[in-house]
Amino acid sequence: MLPTAEAHDLIALTRDLADGELTPRVAKDEASERFPAEVFATLGSAGLLGLPYPEELGGGAQPYEVYLQVLEELGARWAAVAVAVSVHTLSCFPLAAYGAPEQQQRWLPEMLGGTQLGAYSLSEPQAGSDAAALACRAQRAEQGWRITGTKAWVTSGGKADFYTLFARTGPDPTRGVSCFLTPGSMPGLSFGRPEDKMGLRAVPTTSLLWDDALLEPERLIGDEGKGLSIAFGALDSGRLGIAAVAVGLAQGALDDAVAYAKQRRTFGERIIDHQGLGFVLADMAAAVESARATYLDAARRRDAGRPYSRQASIAKLVATDAAMKVTTDAVQVLGGYGYTRDFPLERYMREAKIMQIFEGTNQIQRLVISRHLAH
Repeated sequence: MLPTAEAHDLIALTRDLADGELTPRVAKDEASERFPAEVFATLGSAGLLGLPYPEELGGGAQPYEVYLQVLEELGARWAAVAVAVSVHTLSCFPLAAYGAPEQQQRWLPEMLGGTQLGAYSLSEPQAGSDAAALACRAQRAEQGWRITGTKAWVTSGGKADFYTLFARTGPDPTRGVSCFLTPGSMPGLSFGRPEDKMGLRAVPTTSLLWDDALLEPERLIGDEGKGLSIAFGALDSGRLGIAAVAVGLAQGALDDAVAYAKQRRTFGERIIDHQGLGFVLADMAAAVESARATYLDAARRRDAGRPYSRQASIAKLVATDAAMKVTTDAVQVLGGYGYTRDFPLERYMREAKIMQIFEGTNQIQRLVISRHLAH
């Protein structure tokens, strides 16, 4: 259920855009690893790159409950694009939530207005789930901050217009990290070769290489040393974004599997009418709808200003595990055809795997949940 008539119109707009702009090109662009810059420009001009932020900051003033359902619609057509939109929204959060008014006025209108795409730069080659082990360093200089080090696994790396960067400014493992907003291109910033990924191939994932790059002093977001608390606050929202994308991916796989099962006939019957396969599809549908309800519950808690960190981790865990199971079963429904690239199911299955890994692995989500239960 959507809360307003405006939300219904927004979802309808998203579906039309996704069917018209994403569906016709997803298979070709994924196969050729072509970054769909035009698609992001179209989504931006439609107002879909700043949905959950206040209008006074340049956003769309939509509740998270609605924004996540927009992401789900995008994810059902093109998971890589939906992930990039989720990461962009995540990248805007530190400035929107912790930035000084003058910083927000300077940068947020373009970031939220649809003309820029952002990326989130937290992980490092030796610091993924253990964010307190960050080694990329920001040192005070007379003209601002000097950044040196390597960041890894950056979605839209090399294509983004800005990066939200977390770098070490002091020796304390948890209170020695700070947050910065950096331009997408500047002296001292270069990019590694894009990762050769199993899925989400149209949107690059790269390393960021910082070599004594100079940032203006006003590009520090929030207080010095508060970077990890900012990062973790952003990740709660980001996990909901990935949960929604995973549900969209699973819904797309379910829809394709059901359509195939209705037209494929064996032993004189549609295969959907064979109980063994019908039950598989029923379990797939139950998994999709349960995962959707889980992320919506967390989103409504967020919208109401209630604690939702545990629910965000549960949603990410449940939705991404469901996506992996549903896409695997969808391939099975199609049999040999599901294993070929003539149908999109094999791509859905490849894309589902990363959902269990990024924004905190599902093992980390279990750790977060168990710690909440222990308090």
